[in-house]
Amino acid sequence: MSNRRVLAGAVVLALIASPLAVSAQQDGSPGDLVVARVDGEEIRHSDVMEMARALPPQYKAQLTQIYPLLVQRLVDFKLAGKAGRAAGLADDEAVRARVAEAEAQAIREVYLEQKVLARITDDALQAKYQDYLANNPPAIEHRARHILVTSEAAAREVIAKLDEGADFAELAKESSTGPSGAQGGDLGYFTADQMVPEFSEAAAKLDPGQYTKDPVQTQFGWHVIKVEDRRTTEPSGFEEVEPRLREEMAREAAAAIFKELRDGATIEIVSAAAAPQGDTTQ
Repeated sequence: MSNRRVLAGAVVLALIASPLAVSAQQDGSPGDLVVARVDGEEIRHSDVMEMARALPPQYKAQLTQIYPLLVQRLVDFKLAGKAGRAAGLADDEAVRARVAEAEAQAIREVYLEQKVLARITDDALQAKYQDYLANNPPAIEHRARHILVTSEAAAREVIAKLDEGADFAELAKESSTGPSGAQGGDLGYFTADQMVPEFSEAAAKLDPGQYTKDPVQTQFGWHVIKVEDRRTTEPSGFEEVEPRLREEMAREAAAAIFKELRDGATIEIVSAAAAPQGDTTQ
């Protein structure tokens, strides 16, 4: 493991686990408040929140509790930075390499952000939404119960009991071998493609409140089906699906941008089969 990764892990542990006596208080006021000063240099609320963004989710959920600790750690970081500058590290080769690395990362990220956002226009979003509507037309959903048994004779016995006035849900609990039996055979709402064809076709022929007068055979056995309700679902509105459409367009735009960059470059992959023997990056 590299020294850099060891130090990074130590910083995270120090950030989370160090016991500190914290005397500063928060008033909870909005705005970019000054939360500390180090030799006259200000640390603001936005600095704390920037540090918090890099924390694991379990710690972000405890931000109120660890906020004072983050302030104290930023004080330590300010002091370490000042000490490093005083030691002449601004011109150190390792520092310059990391600055160059950070600059390269920032440049590529901003480049991609700008190029991707330029392609997600209002017109492009609306066109994407029209594609979504075309691929998600209104759908008919049935809500049904069923009683599954192992033979046609058993299914006809169930139908006879229903004809005599038996309650469908109670009969399903008593007789159905299917997993929905404990719920009175309730299958909830479903579209035709979510059930085997024989079942969907039989359900589509029933009006709400009706049950099949003849058993329906599928690969699972023999069914008696009762339709409880039927409804038509409409596709989601633009506002509801806009975030997902933006994410899809961003992925598509990034892939297109990378392809365009590759098409204009000379690329030589020397070896991508496996890491060299003796790799020490782990």
